[in-house]
Amino acid sequence: MDLFTSLLIGIGLSMDCFAVSLAIGTTTRSQLRKTALVIAASFGFFQAGMTIVGWIAGTSLYTVISAYDHWIAFLLLAGIGIKMIHDGMKEETGTHFTGLHVIPVLLLSVATSIDALAAGVSFGVLGYSVLVPAIVIGLVCFAFSCTGVMCGMRLEKILGNKTEIAGGVILIMIGAQILSEIFPV
Repeated sequence: MDLFTSLLIGIGLSMDCFAVSLAIGTTTRSQLRKTALVIAASFGFFQAGMTIVGWIAGTSLYTVISAYDHWIAFLLLAGIGIKMIHDGMKEETGTHFTGLHVIPVLLLSVATSIDALAAGVSFGVLGYSVLVPAIVIGLVCFAFSCTGVMCGMRLEKILGNKTEIAGGVILIMIGAQILSEIFPV
């Protein structure tokens, strides 16, 4: 697989990471650079890692996971989205996202990288090597996620705490879109 194809796959796999990062950026009030770097590193690491895990696992694991992967991603994204909407509907009390918490970051990292697992399986089935594509996917995701957090903060400055509600809706919509792939209209 050539570098250009890996780059295109990385861009495609990073779209949901960008949207989730945008939502995170809308709730970040302090330590913006640190938040952007941690989110981007986590998302990029999981995208690359899940690509490699998928490649190693091959088609036998994919057949087991493929029956549930959409539901897992939907439930993780919807749950976090509902919490964001709930928090956004509260009166503004001055308490906002001031730090990174491991569990939500890991859950979001897993939820946004399930497609990378499937991509890794396809690389294995097709006999491609995985190291270069995984690195490219991880780096592209890092860049998109960092940009998403930074853009989300600017959006929050314009719209205020309503962006937290919008961010939650975006996460739920991403989850619903993932779920709709198994129930085509």
